[in-house]
Amino acid sequence: MSDFTAPLKTPSNAKALIACGFLGFSSGLPLFLLYNLLSAWLRSEGVDLKAIGLFALVGFPYTWKFLWSPFLDRYPLPFLGRRRGWMLVTQVITMTAVMAMGFFNPVTEIWAVVSLAAVVAFFSASQDIVIDAYRREWLTDSQLGSGTAVFVNAYKLSTLVPGSLSLILSDFMPWSTVFMITGAFLLIGIFTTLLLPEPSLRGEPPHSLRDAVIEPFKEFVTRRGWRFALTILAFIFLYKLGDSMATALATPFYMDMGFTRTQIGLVAKNAGLWASLGGGLLGAYWLQKMTIARGLWIFGVLQAFAILGFAILAKVGLSPWVLAWVIGFEAFAVGLGTAAFTAFIAQTTDPRYTATQFALFTSLAAVPRTFINAMTGYIVEALGWFNFFVLCFVLAIPGMLLLMKIAPWNHTTELHPPYEG
Repeated sequence: MSDFTAPLKTPSNAKALIACGFLGFSSGLPLFLLYNLLSAWLRSEGVDLKAIGLFALVGFPYTWKFLWSPFLDRYPLPFLGRRRGWMLVTQVITMTAVMAMGFFNPVTEIWAVVSLAAVVAFFSASQDIVIDAYRREWLTDSQLGSGTAVFVNAYKLSTLVPGSLSLILSDFMPWSTVFMITGAFLLIGIFTTLLLPEPSLRGEPPHSLRDAVIEPFKEFVTRRGWRFALTILAFIFLYKLGDSMATALATPFYMDMGFTRTQIGLVAKNAGLWASLGGGLLGAYWLQKMTIARGLWIFGVLQAFAILGFAILAKVGLSPWVLAWVIGFEAFAVGLGTAAFTAFIAQTTDPRYTATQFALFTSLAAVPRTFINAMTGYIVEALGWFNFFVLCFVLAIPGMLLLMKIAPWNHTTELHPPYEG
């Protein structure tokens, strides 16, 4: 049996990075399926752009997952432990719903597709709750930055399945087969869950559902006052806003520029693969050498300027070389920015309330992706692609400005008080 099952309180760096990579892949694939493959499928079947944009609303659970995170914190399942039991259940249900989706016609059976997409979103968001809590509880503080960087970039790399392989296969296979193959990749997360150990508890778990709901919010607000708490929440909402909007309709954008689905799969996503791999390795290394605050500054600037690459492509049009450059830079820069951002969120959580606080923060970060992105189809039709991407760049600036308040360049202290268990 793999030594992943060894009951270690402190994982080795190699084991931690490998596990974070597999869990990141499992966590990211359902989301990218909803926002990449689903939109390409709907577009190829003749669904209009406004309706595709409104499909972003199926991501509602990613925004409100903090509402049921206390339930997952309070009530463990009777197998595999407090975290891994819920991880396994959510992964199996998500995989089943993905595989079933392709057997319906998105034009004549649209509500069946909407329902299955909602199931995928709900249980994928629930998987994220327990994976985030697991990662925060299992990794040491010194591993948090590099482990988060690997997790985030594996999360990002998972888009190569629904955004590359599945698109290519859709030119040669029926959509039902494509969704079956895509769903099978979620077995990676299932096997990882079965092989990993259950993390040691940091403090006592909540003794009642009331404690699980109230204490995490009370601790966060009273930590440094409600004004600072609101500032952190505003930063979490704004930091990824421009990037999230810019990539919301990426696949329809490429198709409107004249690229075929195979070109998108081969050129765009393979350019993203190597850039993401490079960004993942450099991100893990740099976040070991620098503070998370400095990572937010440096990576955030790169992330903002990557948005302008889409505006350039909108002007240039059908050019595979420009497409490869734009996607490569976006994958590299945004992967770095997301790694620092997620490490910041993890650092902000109190180890006693990981699931609920982590879910609260990541839910807020998902608000732009769910609600604001639902309007991107209307914004594009009103402004055009070029002006839309310029607007996305402008919307990336307020989040950077808030860094002066919550994570200045020389900031070195943790954002949660150390817990003495």
